[in-house]
Amino acid sequence: MEDRAADAARLRSHVSAEPRDAIAWHNLASAEGDLGRAVEAEKAARTAIGLGLAAPETRFVLARALQDQGRLDEAEAMFVECLALRPGYPAAHRDLAQLRWMRTGSLPAALEGVDGAIAAAPGDPALQLVRSIILEFAGDLGAATASAESGLARAPADPELLRQAAHLAAARGDGAAALSWARRAAAMSPGDPASGITLCEALLTAGRVQEADAMAAGLREAHPLDQHVVALQATAWRLLGDARYGEWQDYEALVSRLQVELPAGLQADLECLHRFAQHPFQQSVRGGGQLPLHAVEMERPAIRTLFESITQAADRRLASMGRGADPFRSRNTGRMRLTGAWSIRLSSGGFHTDHVHPRGWLSAVCYIDIPSEVQASAKGERAGWLRLGRPGIRTTPALLPDHFVKPEPGLLVLFPAYMWHGVERFESASARLTVALDALPG
Repeated sequence: MEDRAADAARLRSHVSAEPRDAIAWHNLASAEGDLGRAVEAEKAARTAIGLGLAAPETRFVLARALQDQGRLDEAEAMFVECLALRPGYPAAHRDLAQLRWMRTGSLPAALEGVDGAIAAAPGDPALQLVRSIILEFAGDLGAATASAESGLARAPADPELLRQAAHLAAARGDGAAALSWARRAAAMSPGDPASGITLCEALLTAGRVQEADAMAAGLREAHPLDQHVVALQATAWRLLGDARYGEWQDYEALVSRLQVELPAGLQADLECLHRFAQHPFQQSVRGGGQLPLHAVEMERPAIRTLFESITQAADRRLASMGRGADPFRSRNTGRMRLTGAWSIRLSSGGFHTDHVHPRGWLSAVCYIDIPSEVQASAKGERAGWLRLGRPGIRTTPALLPDHFVKPEPGLLVLFPAYMWHGVERFESASARLTVALDALPG
């Protein structure tokens, strides 16, 4: 984000001196959007359009800025305007489908635009990838696989489609197919860390643990700060019975439970900001809404006060934790620097799939409102509890969680971003409301 902040500062200076440079205004809109400054992004995008810039990319940036401000009807209309200019724009189709899905939970509504585009351009593999992602996160792995394979029939060397096919095969428990697709993806994109990670995951799914361990070691050497790679190495060690797994997953030392005071009005603030009925694509949430907390939301007094308390509590804990040889404590400076924050509102039947935060270092969750059924859940049930240690990929043999945390209002849980974590499904008439964050060493 430092680079984008520098980009935005440079572009602000440039448009101040050259106010009729439409392309610079577009680039500023993009940078402001990446920084979570939706109001500023909207202003810059509208300026670019007012200067005559007809690029669909500018409408795309504007649509995202409108969505981030909660102006959902306007955002949807702007995505449609963007696609009128470029009917085969994959990123715009993905975001429009996601917006319609999150608003309605309707798969036909989510598929409408991309299906129309595929009918008009049946040979476009990028649109089949978008369709596959939509179907995957709507819960239809079979149809998602069919779309990926349809795209590969026309573009058999496309690394993204190959990775998607491998990922879906692994999710279905078909290790042989996952490995076949993943090897092809790696061959088509040598040196690409995404393809390397997909291949490492497929090896774990197929039970080729020694190969996965060696591959994870190579990925770690090339990308030592990638938390997904760290998690894959730890998973291989767990399967191999390597003692280093216990050192990296030392829950007693590395998972912290702290109490913070919840400011008055916080719950009401968050509830009024949550506007989606369903989860976003390519995230861990299932059966609930996710709310990014950008600059405007963080300026609300109750939310700002909460994050001030979280930062103070986390800094005290990090300072007392000290240094160590594991991937977390080896980077510990005793302070954290917030890089992203969001709120999750899970409805009855909701849960989180197991995942890590690849570009993080410290992850945290703070519990705001917890259903009585979750608070009353016994150790043997653990409905709505935070679980750690179960990989977000299928492994052979299968691995279970090896640590749980029972949520309660005001509890702040800190843990390394490389630890697999998810949430157990729960049933309740009330929602489970949390905020979460990612941070890097301060």
